Amino acid sequence: MTDLLYSEAETDLRAAVRALLADRADPAALPARLEGTGPHDAELWHALAGGIGAAGLLVPEKLGGQGATHREAAVVLEELGRAVAPLPYLTSSVVATQTLLALGPSDEAAELLADLASGRRTAVLAVPLTTAPDAPLPTEPPTAPTDTPATAPGVTVTAVADAVLADVLLVPRPDGLHAVDAAEAALRPLTPLDLTRPLAAVTVPANAPGTRLADAGTSRAAVRSGLVAGAGLLASEQLGLAEWCLEEAVRHTRARHQFNRPIGSFQALKHRMAELWLEVAGARAAARNAADALATGSPDAPLAVAVAQAYCSRVAVHAAEECVQLHGGIGMTWEHPAHLYLKRAKADQLAYGAAGHHQDTIAGLVDLPAPAP
Repeated sequence: MTDLLYSEAETDLRAAVRALLADRADPAALPARLEGTGPHDAELWHALAGGIGAAGLLVPEKLGGQGATHREAAVVLEELGRAVAPLPYLTSSVVATQTLLALGPSDEAAELLADLASGRRTAVLAVPLTTAPDAPLPTEPPTAPTDTPATAPGVTVTAVADAVLADVLLVPRPDGLHAVDAAEAALRPLTPLDLTRPLAAVTVPANAPGTRLADAGTSRAAVRSGLVAGAGLLASEQLGLAEWCLEEAVRHTRARHQFNRPIGSFQALKHRMAELWLEVAGARAAARNAADALATGSPDAPLAVAVAQAYCSRVAVHAAEECVQLHGGIGMTWEHPAHLYLKRAKADQLAYGAAGHHQDTIAGLVDLPAPAP
């Protein structure tokens, strides 16, 4: 039976992560940071990954991790979503880690997992952020882009999230999955909509030194596993984001007065926020169900993940839009962080498969195909 409630250990973990982010990752300070040194905070990442041990939650203790489950990792992502924190947790500690775990036992994968669990290194799966779990992978070497030297053909993948922060790239090739040092690849930063999750085009030369981690069949299954985990736990990030937007909208409409009364007391606004509360409650159920299904290895995990993504991505965008609109003119300014939440929500809406793709997946899994046009 699925348990949607939070355990005592999960509540303690949430308190630790929230306290760290409240001290070191104030959303109100993000716009200024984006104009200065950039979104990534290496010290914050090391505090979260190594200090709290969040990076190793999915890694077994015998490999240097915490031996926890996707439920605990989901709690971390809820808090990172609430803070719209610019950290590579989803890409490195979930997608890349889950992919390596699914490869099975090998010395190379075990060594890399230990480094990821401790926060000593970060890794990303070199596929576009929009890749759905059941979508084709960019494994065929494409034509080199015009700004790439012709002497260095290889695999080029666009829109790889957090690649500029990674130490290791997990590159799917026709012969299997390869671990390549990021310094051996050519990275071309792109301009993302979500400024807190950098994107880059990655070109890995054919002659780049690297380690082949598994054969093609094993690699394909492992990559699918990593993408399913990423899509499922992304719902928790979207949940946290939506919760912050709702709470911030309620706080502002209580404090903002017009006609000598709080604007939140007007019935039209109360109805909008009550409707949003119901949507967030539904998103919490969907996200928790997906995390629990992944944690228990349920055969219904692909369906739970598709349901969570199809629902939570829409709720996160709606919550961010309402937050911006209910703040009036303040919500339209660069200084207020509401726009960062809206951009993160819109980018997340396409990450690991759009809502429409996941709805088609649901229809296929329950044998209910869409009617012919």
